[in-house]
Amino acid sequence: MAEHTVLEALRERAHEALFARVAGPSARAVRARIHETPGPRWFGPGRPIRVVHGDASMFVGGLAALLLQSLHPLAMAAVAAHSGYRGDPWGRLQRTSTFLATTTFATADDAERAVTRVRAVHEGVRGTAPDGRPYHAADPELLRWVHVAEVSCFLGAHERYGAHPLDPAGADGYVADAARVAEALGATEVPHDRAALDRCLDAYRPALRRTPEALDVARYLLREPPLPAPARPPYAGLVLGAIETLPPWARARLGLRPLSAPGAVVSRAAGRGVTHAIRWALGG
Repeated sequence: MAEHTVLEALRERAHEALFARVAGPSARAVRARIHETPGPRWFGPGRPIRVVHGDASMFVGGLAALLLQSLHPLAMAAVAAHSGYRGDPWGRLQRTSTFLATTTFATADDAERAVTRVRAVHEGVRGTAPDGRPYHAADPELLRWVHVAEVSCFLGAHERYGAHPLDPAGADGYVADAARVAEALGATEVPHDRAALDRCLDAYRPALRRTPEALDVARYLLREPPLPAPARPPYAGLVLGAIETLPPWARARLGLRPLSAPGAVVSRAAGRGVTHAIRWALGG
């Protein structure tokens, strides 16, 4: 009985620390607004996007998505100049996670307000990349890239580490659900099923390359995360899971060593272990 109480106390402490880190200091109020406010939603109960975005595998998928997105020079230039990922990494994570939770689970009105806010931010994100090309965060093609990279990694991580992986029809449904959010943000010609998602990702490959900015992001995320010492071992499991989730060609362009068969097994086991631990901490 005492052992059970201690375990529950540990879980509660881990839950509070993790939830506050991801959702911010107003985590409880934000959660209540998103999940308890009555009204119609963009996505009803049981929709694939709710299954994927509500699962602990998103921690692995989110890290993989950041690495993959960094390979687009224009997207990376915008992130480096405007996102504050080094100065305020947790704030950026909290804003992103709140946007995902709002568009997935909150009322339609709240989701529309979140999209309007993000579109306004995107309008002001303009500049010139180191290679001399102009960028604008509201560019539909750039929005499509960010979307495709995210959805591909979220789905890939869920297939590997999700509590209830989707069947092929569910995977198509997830891509279609996520397309609604991307189109609301201004992206065009976004994929609506898994096969189209894979084709779209493949079509971007000629535009993707390793830049000093992309390597800086990879180094920051993989080797220099702003974490206290006790959090680094589980984070290492997320890193291994994220690297294994990336397509082999993306790992190569980021300068990461190819995964041997035993290395892939170890990486997937590490990703599975840390995802289970997060799921236990969050009570899901």
